[in-house]
Amino acid sequence: MKEFVKTMLAVICALIVLRIIAFFLMIIMFAGALAGGSGAAIPKEGVLDVDMSKFIITEQTQENPVPSFSAMGGMQLPEAQIGLLDAIKGIEAAAADPGVKYILLRPEGASMGMSDAEEFRRALSEFRRSGKPVIAWLESPANGSYYLSTVADKVYLSSYKGFSYQLIGISSQMMFLKDILDKLGVNVQLIRHGKYKSAGEMFIRSSASPENREQNQVMINSAWRVMTAAVSEARDIPADKFNALVDDLALAEPEDFLNNGLVDGIMSRSELVGKLCTLAGVESEEKLKLIPFPDYAITKVKPSLRPNVAIIYADGDIVDGDDYMNIAGDRFVLEINKAARDNSIKAVVLRVNSPGGSVAASVKIRAALDSLQARKPLVASFGNYAASGGYWISNGCDKIFADANTITGSIGVFSMIPEFSKVTKKVGVNFETIGSNKHSDMYSLMRPFDKAELDYQQASVEDIYESFVNLVADGRKMAPSAVDAIAQGRVWMGSDALEIGLVDEIGTLQDAIAYAASLAGIAPADARTAAYPAPLTFAQQLLESLGQGNTEPSILAGSPFESLGSEVSSILSAQPGKPLARLPYSYEIR
Repeated sequence: MKEFVKTMLAVICALIVLRIIAFFLMIIMFAGALAGGSGAAIPKEGVLDVDMSKFIITEQTQENPVPSFSAMGGMQLPEAQIGLLDAIKGIEAAAADPGVKYILLRPEGASMGMSDAEEFRRALSEFRRSGKPVIAWLESPANGSYYLSTVADKVYLSSYKGFSYQLIGISSQMMFLKDILDKLGVNVQLIRHGKYKSAGEMFIRSSASPENREQNQVMINSAWRVMTAAVSEARDIPADKFNALVDDLALAEPEDFLNNGLVDGIMSRSELVGKLCTLAGVESEEKLKLIPFPDYAITKVKPSLRPNVAIIYADGDIVDGDDYMNIAGDRFVLEINKAARDNSIKAVVLRVNSPGGSVAASVKIRAALDSLQARKPLVASFGNYAASGGYWISNGCDKIFADANTITGSIGVFSMIPEFSKVTKKVGVNFETIGSNKHSDMYSLMRPFDKAELDYQQASVEDIYESFVNLVADGRKMAPSAVDAIAQGRVWMGSDALEIGLVDEIGTLQDAIAYAASLAGIAPADARTAAYPAPLTFAQQLLESLGQGNTEPSILAGSPFESLGSEVSSILSAQPGKPLARLPYSYEIR
């Protein structure tokens, strides 16, 4: 026995030592990566190279993201993460910078939400007002990259024919798990209010309900209409002609784009370099200085001194507790109260980029925001998502700005309780429950609900839905019946949400900042912003990457569903029976 204990202690000590060694190796490797990647000086004069495969536009800038590690690939340095506001300010700085001759836009590889793409494209359009051109270069045009490229003065397409062209229209794909769950013996009990509330539908159906298909079709059509209108205006091509080219798969060769007026020229890389040199006024490629946009933006955009407008970033899932990586109720309330108490902050913009989540956390956050609003102007700016719980917390703001491609609404509630009694019988595991009361094991996941329990859970969902509708009715100055008619869990694009009164104006984050400042008697030009919460520190990122952040445990750990998409995983991993106000999907420009 003594030898066994000694062996176990030795193994435990060895594991601890290995973990400590791995921790320090990670820090050393990260420091080396930073040292190796930050030595090049930024040219003071040249062409601003907006190569969108080299950075990601997020809500807030992370100057030094922690690298990821894999067993096979070793350390993988992340792409630069630039906050949308900093990216736009970087473009503005370039417009006023005499050292920047023009912008070279390389939109392929872009990774961002549709709303972010809309705002970034608008910033590039404003840049052209400076008299400096934007030159776009495409190799493999796709929906998102072509949409972004059309903001340019000139769009050039590679003459090489080995690339695939995927300008084919946008689509969404829904996943349904009922058949495989039936085979596994998993019974998912979904309780919801709202015929369009589809977040749990993937677990109880094999195909989309008519309502779910309808709302997705309307949403996709709306998003494509926004993109098509921008292309039509920029390239002076009728929208119906552009759609006909897409529908007929008529854009298969570089000449197809040129002959239909979708690009201004076809050229090889060497020809492009010659064109860029001519525009920059230099004689050779060696003298052509490209300024990397991520480095330029981070260098030029400095934190505001004596800020007077707070931007509260509600970015991520709404969760309980104090998780750093999402909108955690307890932690987020502290940030709201901090902005409320700061006497130098005269107005607040609530920047929402959230598909929703926990109802309980949403209630806490909304109460804190209402308290802040009693003291200071509060304006909402919607990013890629402001839906379900994201709309719960924000609909009472003094004014709501959204982008045309913002996904919003989803005013509905659901709770979901999977039960695994058939699974356990299949694998030969038996459970025997001893409880104090008749229904004390209803959330044990080991048996289905009886009728009384289903009615109990449904009553809770109905009560929360009614509260949600009344909250929106009060915040938007609408009758509850009018809200109910456009609610039912239905998702709306920002352009459609404007027509039905869920938002007030199609506008950018900067528009929201300017309006909030004006409500506080501050000239828009004098608005100086501060971010709440501040971006994660290196130490916080490191803790999260090591799995030591304060996150909720997942019931999926070690299960066949662990590798499912994050939206599915976050729904399944919620506490059984917990009411949720959340979207089931995400959309990005790629």
